[in-house]
Amino acid sequence: MNKRNLLLTLLFCVLSLGIFAQRGARIAYIDMDVILSQNKEFSTANQLLDEKISQWKKEIELKKTQLKRIEDEFAVEKVLLTPELIADRELEIRDFAAEVILLQEQRFGPNGDMMIQKNQLLKPVQDQVLSIVQDIAKERKYDFVFDRSSDIIMLYSAKNYDISDLVLRKIQVQERIKERKEKINSSKKVLDGLSD
Repeated sequence: MNKRNLLLTLLFCVLSLGIFAQRGARIAYIDMDVILSQNKEFSTANQLLDEKISQWKKEIELKKTQLKRIEDEFAVEKVLLTPELIADRELEIRDFAAEVILLQEQRFGPNGDMMIQKNQLLKPVQDQVLSIVQDIAKERKYDFVFDRSSDIIMLYSAKNYDISDLVLRKIQVQERIKERKEKINSSKKVLDGLSD
C-alpha cells in the first residue's frame, strides 16, 4: 500500500471515529501471517510455489553457467580472432547476457511468473480468510478490522481485540466439515460399488 492510500485510510478512520464516537467505534485486528502459517491449504500452496521457484532458479543458474563458459571461451580465443569476429562474438555474448536478465525479470520481476503464481495459489486462501473476517465483523458488530501484518502500523494493540484465533477456529470448522463431506461421499461410493 503506498503512502497516499495509507494516509487516506488513516484519514477515513479518524473521520469515522468522530461519527461513531457517540456509540464508540468497535475495532478488531487479525494477524494474517499467524492465520496463514496455521492453514493447511496455504502450506500446500506455499510448498508448490517453493518447488516452482527452485526450478526457475536452477534454470537461471544453468543459463548463467552457459554465459560464463561462453565468456571464458571467448577470452581464450580472442587473440586469434579478427576485429570483425571479435565484434560479432561480443554482440552474441551481450545478447545472451540480455536473455539471462530477461529470464530473471520474467521469473522474479514485479509482474513475473513468481508473483502470478503466488497470487493464483494464495488468492483462494486469502479470500476464505477475508470472508470469515467479514462474517465475524458483522456478527460482533465491528466497525473496523485491521491486519496487523500489513503496511498499516499498529503502535499498540490490546490482545482482547485480536480475532485471529476466532478466524482460525472458523477455518478449521470449515475444513472439518469439508473432510466429513468427502468421507461421506467416498463411503457412499464404496457402498454403491458393493450394492452393484
